[in-house]
Amino acid sequence: MSKMKSLDNLSSYPGRNDDVGPTKDESPGLVKYSSLVLLTVQNASLIVLMRYSRTQEGPMYYSTTAVLCYELTKLIICLAIILCYEERSFAGFSNSLRRSIVENKVETLKMIVPSFIYTVQNLLQFVATSNLDAGTYQVCSQLKLLTTALFSVTMLSKRLSASQWGALLLLFTGIGLVQYDSIATAPVTTETTPLVDHHNIMTGFGAVLVATLCSGFASVYFEKMLKNSGETSVWHRNIQLCLGEILFAVIALLSNDYSNIQRDGFFYGYNELTYCVIGLQAAGGLIVAVVIKYADNILKGFATSFAIILSCVASWLFLETRYSNRFGAGAAVVVVAVMLYTSAQNKPTRSGPMVSAVELKDVDRSRAAFLTMQ
Repeated sequence: MSKMKSLDNLSSYPGRNDDVGPTKDESPGLVKYSSLVLLTVQNASLIVLMRYSRTQEGPMYYSTTAVLCYELTKLIICLAIILCYEERSFAGFSNSLRRSIVENKVETLKMIVPSFIYTVQNLLQFVATSNLDAGTYQVCSQLKLLTTALFSVTMLSKRLSASQWGALLLLFTGIGLVQYDSIATAPVTTETTPLVDHHNIMTGFGAVLVATLCSGFASVYFEKMLKNSGETSVWHRNIQLCLGEILFAVIALLSNDYSNIQRDGFFYGYNELTYCVIGLQAAGGLIVAVVIKYADNILKGFATSFAIILSCVASWLFLETRYSNRFGAGAAVVVVAVMLYTSAQNKPTRSGPMVSAVELKDVDRSRAAFLTMQ
């Protein structure tokens, strides 16, 4: 099956019967594993390059401009997908946008909440990568599994299996080890020996914690919207979200960096690396769209785990980051926890609300495609 058809099948919600799940005929190994490799490399390289772009010598770009550029790029991508793969005509394209954005005002306004939260999360990502090395950030950001699970239990009355709770406990333990190691091995700043890059580990951990809380709440909020909404495609949902995110990104830019941008210019501090970071963020959603079609939770868990390892190795090789045995142990625990949790997601629980297989697949895919564009 071509990529065009995979995007076309992914774009509708609720899904058709032929989109219940990937079968052997629909899941050629080359596409499945190639997309997983691309997703792994994208996840790892994005954090490493973002960290390097925030610590390199020379003028520093303003994170608010980068977030705004990313949201504009994401909007263009979603518009292009709707035009090329859903409607395939300008008349249908304009009519579909009018129906989903203008005539569907209530649903569009509901996206204001996740739009604000995701804008905050994107800004905090730059704060975190400015103060934490790539490996530490990649490990600690997996805390989003725990926050999403907790919000799912409280907001959606979901029931987690014993193996999922055990995996979350392992996850929390591993992240605690990594954080303790980072604090214990951090160089001490004094008047005579200031840190060269002026990073602050506690600021980085605080940014990661708030970002994971934002991610968990926004993902569960959107899942609740999906279950209560009509037939609105994932890409139209992303456009609704982008409009709000662009608005809040502009507000953040005007309130924090307007005077600096007036003086230095919008693209102050931009170079090839900055554009690469923005492009990688935008490309992530397209790669995941293919992964969702052809892979399952277990394989995506392996991809996430390998991205953690790859980030640590790349940070060690290219950014001269040094990791202790304690960090290695904590990272290993987190990798195991991620794989255990994602494996348990494929196993049905004995209790909880009854949901049809088709509905469950559609919600998971639509939610995942939506969230990974963030």
